[in-house]
Amino acid sequence: MKKQKLLIVTGLSGAGMSSSLKHLEDLGYEVFDNFPLTLAQPLLDDPHTKDQPIAIGIDTRTRGFDPDIVKDNVKALQAQLVFITADETVLRKRFTETRRRHPLAEDRPASAGIKKEQEWLHGLKNKADTVIDTSMLSIHELRRVLEECFRLENKSGLTITLMSFGYKHGTPREADIVMDVRFLKNPHWVSELKPLTGLNQAVGDYIEQDETFEPFLTRLKDLLGPLLPQYAHEGKSYLTIAIGCTGGHHRSVYSVEKLKPWLEDQDFTTHIFHRDIGR
Repeated sequence: MKKQKLLIVTGLSGAGMSSSLKHLEDLGYEVFDNFPLTLAQPLLDDPHTKDQPIAIGIDTRTRGFDPDIVKDNVKALQAQLVFITADETVLRKRFTETRRRHPLAEDRPASAGIKKEQEWLHGLKNKADTVIDTSMLSIHELRRVLEECFRLENKSGLTITLMSFGYKHGTPREADIVMDVRFLKNPHWVSELKPLTGLNQAVGDYIEQDETFEPFLTRLKDLLGPLLPQYAHEGKSYLTIAIGCTGGHHRSVYSVEKLKPWLEDQDFTTHIFHRDIGR
């Protein structure tokens, strides 16, 4: 009935539900944490969210929480139920390290609250479409598990910013990878090309005539090809590749523009930023 993907995320306190919701937000879901399920249908009917994938976090802290009501709502909303869990010993360690009070422990030790919650949510866990055990997962491994299960499209989770810049204005601090193209013949010294930029085809044609340009671009692709999937695999969301020339108007701009289609062919979301083109 609902076109958008709806996830209802629940689980044991301390198992990593908050981290899971943050990762889902990075994947493109609109996230609502500690959200009453009685308000879920109006949320889905709202014209501002009707086409947006949504993840609703609900746990024993939520007002009126009841596992049977959660199961009924999951069925009525045609949602996917995701249950985040961890071993009891791991949960005890996490509560000890963070010194947080377990929501069901009241004035008793955290272990008492953990056991009570495990018993209370046992039936809900058994009804879940996806159960994720975080006992042995690092934060990056949890992200990879969520990406494999709930990625919205086939594109890589890595978003790449291609930046052109001029060395005379300084190397960009935010760059992860920096390439220097000052070895290319400089259009700046050609009077009719000097006032133009690398966005102009005449400048591009001049740079293409440099016999070192095509081999450089090929070797840059050969370098990036095996690296970029590894960045994505390790959970990196954003990567900035900066290409610099002297002023940031010609060679770096054209190189960035030439590299973008190749990155998009590799299924990376790619944005261009010409930092110094207006200076």
